[in-house]
Amino acid sequence: MATIASKYKALSGRLDEATLRLWVAVEARQLGRGGVSTVAKAVGISRTTIYAGLAELDSTAPEPVVKAGSRQRVRNVGGGRKKLTAKDATLLRDLDALVDPCSRGDPMSPLRWTCKSTTRLAEELARRGHSVSQRSVCDLLAKLDFSLQAPRKTREGTRHPDRDAQFGHIARTVTAFQQSGDPVISVDAKKKELVGDFHNGGQEWQPKGEPEEVRTHDFIDRELGKVAPYGVYDLTANAGWVSVGIDHDTAEFAVESIRRWWREMGCALYPAASRLLITADCGGSNGYRLRLWRLELQKLADELEMTIRVCHFPPGTSKWNKIEHRMFCHITNNWRGRPLESRQVVVNLIGSTTTRTGLQIQAKLDENTYTPGIKVSDEQLATLAIQREEFHGEWNYSLKPR
Repeated sequence: MATIASKYKALSGRLDEATLRLWVAVEARQLGRGGVSTVAKAVGISRTTIYAGLAELDSTAPEPVVKAGSRQRVRNVGGGRKKLTAKDATLLRDLDALVDPCSRGDPMSPLRWTCKSTTRLAEELARRGHSVSQRSVCDLLAKLDFSLQAPRKTREGTRHPDRDAQFGHIARTVTAFQQSGDPVISVDAKKKELVGDFHNGGQEWQPKGEPEEVRTHDFIDRELGKVAPYGVYDLTANAGWVSVGIDHDTAEFAVESIRRWWREMGCALYPAASRLLITADCGGSNGYRLRLWRLELQKLADELEMTIRVCHFPPGTSKWNKIEHRMFCHITNNWRGRPLESRQVVVNLIGSTTTRTGLQIQAKLDENTYTPGIKVSDEQLATLAIQREEFHGEWNYSLKPR
């Protein structure tokens, strides 16, 4: 594009309009598909002019003869079609008010609650007395510094006053455990996935014209159902475990996944460990308000004869959980465009996920059933050997083996 722009800068003052039109048409044709748009953007000539030049190239009419060293003027000074904004002084103002009605125009604009496509904008401008095409609206929006943009997830909802302090507390605790050689894991449940020949977002290389055929509707397969992957990510070893559950995502299932990680991976990596640190979200099956989560962790602490310390992330900050951007995102990327045809396919795709930084994941199917809605009584809760910290004891606590 830069080369075309430099050529245009060198030739525009030396060629007449007809020859210049033919030159840009030749450049566009040479570029192939998308060449018209590329040249139009590089030199600032309208696409209509370039298409006219292409038509002239294809015509059999003889080209005009121009004497060497002379320049032929095609039109008089000031000739040619005037710009829309020169003929219609209020066009830009009305378009600006329509495309951003809240800050610049009428909050009750007819386009306030509809899709602001260029076609709709052109129709609304026509109702206001402006003569403008959909293509011209695109050019005018670019002149007003507008572009097509998708919403960006940046707002985290209500910000807890101790949010940063809890982040600092988690960071210090993680560092202390790692320096002493004790295991630190990040846990969370991935969203449930439909099992079967269903559409899965993304693309994958296939023979040309032979895309993977899947169902047109995402009605759940009663036999295969859904799977609920629950992940355990080891921050120090850069290794993960995923239990692929076929039943409800409960606190009992979450703790069972941690138990399986320890048996399959953790105990071999940390044979002398006497304590374990878990960082988790504040909601879901490992939420800090769930009594069953703490009760099941107590059973695990008793079984392993190990102190289990838990630090929850503040509300609305689940994306900061390490497992999200160090493990789950790579799993999603690994199975993009692939229908999850069976439970074993899900397990294989998760277990085959690797990264350049050395991430290794083990995955196994958990065929147990987990009853939702189990109630934990005050008497059961009173038996826990729980020790809450002074700073936000509801988020930071330890369960000691009884």
